[in-house]
Amino acid sequence: MRGVDVTQEALFTTVRLEDFVAADHPLRKIRVLVDAALKRMSGLFNTLYADGGRASIPPEKLLRAQLLQAFYSVRSERLLMEQLNYNLLFRWFVGLAIEDAVWDHSVFSKNRDRLNKESVAAAFLAEVVRLAEREGLMSDEHFSVDGTLLQAWASHKSFKPKDGSGEGGGGGPRNAPPDFKGQQRRNDTHASTSDPDARLFRKGNTGAQLSYMGHALMEHRSGLVRAARVSHADGHGERQSALSLLDELPGQRRRTLAADKAYDTADFVAGCRERGVTPHVAQNNSGRRSAIDRRTTRHAGYAVSIRIRAWIETHFGWIKSVANTRQVKQRGLARVEALFQFAMAASNLVRLPKLLATAGGRA
Repeated sequence: MRGVDVTQEALFTTVRLEDFVAADHPLRKIRVLVDAALKRMSGLFNTLYADGGRASIPPEKLLRAQLLQAFYSVRSERLLMEQLNYNLLFRWFVGLAIEDAVWDHSVFSKNRDRLNKESVAAAFLAEVVRLAEREGLMSDEHFSVDGTLLQAWASHKSFKPKDGSGEGGGGGPRNAPPDFKGQQRRNDTHASTSDPDARLFRKGNTGAQLSYMGHALMEHRSGLVRAARVSHADGHGERQSALSLLDELPGQRRRTLAADKAYDTADFVAGCRERGVTPHVAQNNSGRRSAIDRRTTRHAGYAVSIRIRAWIETHFGWIKSVANTRQVKQRGLARVEALFQFAMAASNLVRLPKLLATAGGRA
């Protein structure tokens, strides 16, 4: 007998959101880790909100929604809210009931930016790291550091002289391709009107772009990011930020730090040794003397560090290809840093369930 094409909704239902999520879905294990981290951040959240007034979006739900945006490459807050409106998996992960109304995308963005001003992303990354440390997955002795370019949310047209004179681009239609031929455009004389913190920077054989520089410190036991920060894009930002990330490590003990040959400079190697850190830096033998000598390279640990160092590139690749941070959709150094730190926390969370299963952890 042919069925009738009629949609008949029940007046009452006993189905829960939990029933729509497969028992072996990867988000289940991640949700356990996220809830554990957010529970420890409850005290921080209490200090950020007033005791009275209209209730805002719960920060826990806001951060879970941001994680979904990174995990599933959702390119905008508007599309994220659309997904939350009909995607039962998203509703379950965030903590919205079927009957709950979804927030307006502009309200969501304003609440997110409010948290970004309070270093919540850095605290969340630290809590994810603490979860891994509790399970014995983090090394406190061997690390790698590296930097990556983050394209700013600003165009070449916005890069104009600071004194307002001689603005290039020529006449013609508003969206005509700019013509900067013959002009000298430098960071000391020009600045972006859209994002003044962005800097014109060129790396390798690519063209110069308005950019930021993201830095990550990775431990060697499991290849998890220990700390992350963002600086202005310049030729010295990578080495200076690497040393500052070392200063944030607790305790004073002998450590090793692996890095690529861009860090093979006398000042960086000296800075590491002053901190009691052995620099396992790849030697740069292109026409000059390396700052790394046989005292370091003769040890077997040096070769191991150089091999493991490449793992950090998987984090950079993931946040750019999956988490949509190749070109950051935030402006200002503080907001871009919060986005980068949150993306690194998401990258750790993707890896943690498998690491815990291999180590026999609780998740």
